[in-house]
Amino acid sequence: MSELSRRPDDAVVGLALPHESAALHVTGHALYTDDLVHRTHRPLHAHPVCSPHAHARVTRLDPAPAMEVDGVVRVLTAEDVPGLNDAGVKHDEPLFPSEVMFVGHAVCWVLGETLEAARLGAAAVEVDYEPLPAVVSLVEAIEAESFQGARPVIERGDVDDALFGAAHVFGGTTEMAGQEHFYLETHASLALVDEAGQVFVQSSTQHPTETQEIVAHVLGRPSHDVTVQCLRMGGGFGGKEMQPHGFAAVAALGATLTGRPVRLRLTRTQDMTMTGKRHGFHATWRVGFGDDGCLLALEATLTSDGGWSLDLSEPVLARALCHLDNAYWIPHVRFHGRVARTHKTSQTAFRGFGGPQGMLVIEDVLGRCAPLLGIDPADLRRRNFYVEGQATPYGQPVRHPARVVAAWDQVVAAGDLARRREQVAAHNAAHPHTKRGLALTPVKFGISFNFTAFNQAGALVHVYKDGSVLINHGGTEMGQGLHTKMLQVAATSLGVPLARVRLAPTRTDKVPNTSATAASSSTDLNGGAIKHACDQITARLREVDAGRGLAWDKLVQEAYFGRVQLWAAGFYRTEGLHWDPVAMQGHPFKYFSYGVAAAEVEVDGFTGAYRTRRVDIVHDVGDSLSPLVDLGQIEGGFVQGLGWLTLEDLRWDETDGPGRGRLTTQSASTYKLPSIGELPDELHVALLDHAHEDGAVYGSKAVGEPPLMLALSVREALRQAAAAFGPPGTSVELASPATPEAVFWAVQRARGPACTG
Repeated sequence: MSELSRRPDDAVVGLALPHESAALHVTGHALYTDDLVHRTHRPLHAHPVCSPHAHARVTRLDPAPAMEVDGVVRVLTAEDVPGLNDAGVKHDEPLFPSEVMFVGHAVCWVLGETLEAARLGAAAVEVDYEPLPAVVSLVEAIEAESFQGARPVIERGDVDDALFGAAHVFGGTTEMAGQEHFYLETHASLALVDEAGQVFVQSSTQHPTETQEIVAHVLGRPSHDVTVQCLRMGGGFGGKEMQPHGFAAVAALGATLTGRPVRLRLTRTQDMTMTGKRHGFHATWRVGFGDDGCLLALEATLTSDGGWSLDLSEPVLARALCHLDNAYWIPHVRFHGRVARTHKTSQTAFRGFGGPQGMLVIEDVLGRCAPLLGIDPADLRRRNFYVEGQATPYGQPVRHPARVVAAWDQVVAAGDLARRREQVAAHNAAHPHTKRGLALTPVKFGISFNFTAFNQAGALVHVYKDGSVLINHGGTEMGQGLHTKMLQVAATSLGVPLARVRLAPTRTDKVPNTSATAASSSTDLNGGAIKHACDQITARLREVDAGRGLAWDKLVQEAYFGRVQLWAAGFYRTEGLHWDPVAMQGHPFKYFSYGVAAAEVEVDGFTGAYRTRRVDIVHDVGDSLSPLVDLGQIEGGFVQGLGWLTLEDLRWDETDGPGRGRLTTQSASTYKLPSIGELPDELHVALLDHAHEDGAVYGSKAVGEPPLMLALSVREALRQAAAAFGPPGTSVELASPATPEAVFWAVQRARGPACTG
């Protein structure tokens, strides 16, 4: 067992503790970025002037009328940018564009004494546009060959020969929609300039270092002139990894030019209209099976809807391709990937980062092919699991494949699936107008950033003379419980009670060059860095103690008077990673997280309406650092996945009318989110036992993203319930999201041509 993963007997990690800010959350005392404006003297408020066109050239921009509006102080345009007029790391996202690329694209920003003044000023700005052709749907982009970025390929074996020799070959198309993040706190930034000209930005950002870099290059300043702090976020889910940078830059530019603090906060409609979402995908595939139901070959082409710029579309696509196998051994593969350019928001990171889209394709393949093969879908999945000694299509050995088997068997036993399958069959035989389905699906999700350099982290730990401890680390808190775990790691590493440790907000002037809080890696990375810092301090204190067994406070005092350093900077880098993004081969992940879910649903054949009767989950989090936090992440991730797969239906106007390209689901009244009514009647969640992960901090594993994909079990259960309205062996194509309308049409297709007209 490695020193990093060894856990002492009196550890604070592993205790079931509430979220460190839980009391603040539920009492309304937790401060978020926009709350700070009320503590700021004479702030200005920013409001965008947004394009009504999906694609157009700006031919005239006249801010003069806005300056006549009472309370308007300044209008920010491209001419005001002293540095680089770009809000992205790919330099393809003009902060103030001359060519608008989606409905809602901001061409300038108005600063006012009040938000209402800024809004009225924005309405007064005169802008003339020359409309240009717009590509809106993903299918349109494919037909027009409108693509951007790299076109990666993963290939192993001889796909053509394997398909030629396969006993059964099937083909099809799988499409899936994107998803709105709908974090409770919309994008917000508050910027001010101090007496020395230093820029300080409070930002709701998952990536303070990159926000710092973008603000600096827009202002034409070095990074040390800009400090970014993230107090906490009211949700992020990936939507605040890249997207906050431009908003922070606008606020910082305004503060620099006016000398006054500038607050920028999007309304819900603005946030939904202006910011990126989960990538929708289109996939075509051919698959070959042997007579025994074992997968022989899979050829697939995945096209993601990247929107108007690249953002993170290339690594999202790469991860999707790397998760097309999910938990299944496929000897021969050829996976093609490409990113479509459409005139919509620039789609971005979202919990799972392409992994859910890749997994959905293979689960759709198996779900559609199982009836055609005459094999129970659960049996088809189970017989194709990876075994020890096999490797992924990109060349990484699959460690601990027995864990997915253990999770599967535990779900089957604890969920009493044998008896419940009989009950489902009996119900379906007795009820012609309602049918039930019961499905199991696995998850194998790789943990680490695709980009190897991001797999590093830093921390700063201070022990004060009174024995109290302050920690800083590079991760951000968005409600996921990262700070809770880091407090537990620090307390365990130093051997002190949790109450002696406090955590300071994430700031770029405390821990520099941080990676985004993303990829489910933040506990591994920042926990490793904190432990490294704490270990340095405890090593020094052991020398001071010299075996005397001094109490903590006395030991710290002696160390201080002995002039022993009581603070340390920690660093961690994930070892063993290598990745060739051109060849799409290597060892990109530290380990795999596993999970299994069983879902039972009931579908109304008249309406397509359904309810989820029961869900059983067993998930692998290694040796949990904080069980309550992990259970919450599993439940929340599952429900968010349920929303993506069954409810949340993003719609853009694809007509040729004046509203072409407009997001029509731009508020909670038109975009349906999961509510308590969509939760399963019964939800049982268990953590996989005996799952210690050597080489990870205190033997734990990531938990943020993998549980989202457990919701694929619900989609597959809906498919089976819809198929039950038809004769045995019916294969059902099910749209994603599988809304009641989509399920209704799936039921009609299952019943036969007479029902579909």
